[in-house]
Amino acid sequence: MLDLRPVLFSVGVLSAILGLTMLIPAALDAADGNDDWQVFALSALLTLFVATAMMLATGLPPERGMRVRQAFLMTSLSWTLLAAFAALPFSFSGLELSYVDGYFEAVSGLTTTGSTVIVGLEKLPRGLLLWRAMLQWLGGVGIIVVGIAILPFLRVGGMQLFRAESSDRSEKALPRAAQVASAITTIYVTLTLACIAAYWAAGMNFFDAVCHAFATISTGGYANYDSSFAAFDSPLIEWICILFMLLGTVTFTLYVLAARGRPGALWSDAQVRMLLALVLLASLALAAWRLGGEADLGLHQALRSAFFSVVTVVSTTGFVTEDYSAWGGFAMLLFFILLFSGGCTGSTSGGVKLFRFAVLSGAMRRQFFRLTHPHAVHATTFNGVPVPDSVVSAVLGFFFLYGVTVFAVALGLGLLGLDFVTALSGAATAVGNVGPGLGPGIGPSGNFADLPDAAKVLLSFAMLLGRLELFTILVILTPEFWRA
Repeated sequence: MLDLRPVLFSVGVLSAILGLTMLIPAALDAADGNDDWQVFALSALLTLFVATAMMLATGLPPERGMRVRQAFLMTSLSWTLLAAFAALPFSFSGLELSYVDGYFEAVSGLTTTGSTVIVGLEKLPRGLLLWRAMLQWLGGVGIIVVGIAILPFLRVGGMQLFRAESSDRSEKALPRAAQVASAITTIYVTLTLACIAAYWAAGMNFFDAVCHAFATISTGGYANYDSSFAAFDSPLIEWICILFMLLGTVTFTLYVLAARGRPGALWSDAQVRMLLALVLLASLALAAWRLGGEADLGLHQALRSAFFSVVTVVSTTGFVTEDYSAWGGFAMLLFFILLFSGGCTGSTSGGVKLFRFAVLSGAMRRQFFRLTHPHAVHATTFNGVPVPDSVVSAVLGFFFLYGVTVFAVALGLGLLGLDFVTALSGAATAVGNVGPGLGPGIGPSGNFADLPDAAKVLLSFAMLLGRLELFTILVILTPEFWRA
């Protein structure tokens, strides 16, 4: 029988950490003289009470490490419960959000999706704005790093959490889990501080710089304004955002290798080259399309808006400067395709991930080679290293499951009364953790507030599925998982 004690104990530890982080926006609201500090204080108290009860009820974890099935269950349960606790400040606040709305907002933040149900962001207390940004920053790699750094000391297999939750299967840059956690934390914090400094120097006030840097590096997309980045009306700020969104889309272990004296590791990685090529080609094609159809559009504006919109979708960030769904049929089709791309494995971005496209492309080339050379041996490679057939099979299975999941969610949204474009793009953006969909309702100029509660619940589940890469959650729903 599956031993749930280490699972519940670990979830309790992570929940307690989340409860303590609620004290930061509480302090900010208290300093501002806003009564919402009581909302965060109450939410923190409830979270810490339940977390402590979980840890005390289960006792200390056993001496042996956490098994694979326990790691899968702990990962799925932790993300689900952490979102449930993170929703409390939204539901208790003066926004008059239902708990379903609060849970949707929390899931969207922790999964770095960036879809929102809140209207009038400019009027929100700074504590709530900071909480939204913190959720995304923690959801980027923060919670993963906390799991890697803390759980080994509790003898419950922190690296197993990393492997179960992350799509990165690359060679370890450092030998110990604690070293990996420390290195990634250092890189993550360094990039965040650099982004804050750049935004601040470019004209943002310090609070906006902090919140938007959190959302940029995590490729989350929560902004402090309903109009997102269009509120700043600054080409310099937009180019800074483009740069740091791309930096958040790159595999973080490559930064670790670069910092340890191997800067060539960044450019030699096939995913990075694919990412830059995809962004460049899609942006130039989109800019050319707009220049051909809009006579009064300048070259710089066309390039800037094209690069920003392409990068925000490819990186699954979701920031907006213009309503790209109004750019015509070619742009709509291009952005729908980009919803499925994603960034590099081991980054903060969502989507299918470019590693899987590279493996699928290699498998396709191998199949063509076999047709013309049936007796030759031709291996699928990635970064010059042969990819085992088991990995190729896993990638093919993921593509199939990803497509089935998107269409199943879209079908469910259609049954709830959503139109074709809203249902299909909503499903794709939720599973891909992108943010805005297409169409007038949930597109770049809208949000998810008007959707029925059942649709928000379905999309919340889809966002969790996408963030945990489908198998992590779906495997625990199979009877075989509980029989072993």
